[in-house]
Amino acid sequence: MDDKLLRYTLRVDRVLFQKFRYVAESEGRSANKEIEQFIKRHVAAYEKEHGKIETK
Repeated sequence: MDDKLLRYTLRVDRVLFQKFRYVAESEGRSANKEIEQFIKRHVAAYEKEHGKIETK
């Protein structure tokens, strides 16, 4: 497994996630890839306002 990939357990309301999966599939993505896209957009918006986040 690639060391860059992190496994994370997400707890979310079942009905909400079913709807989220529907939206993801309508966009041609898996639920996992849709979550990844949301995270990327959120981090980019944060960095645009607050500056680059440095990681170790």
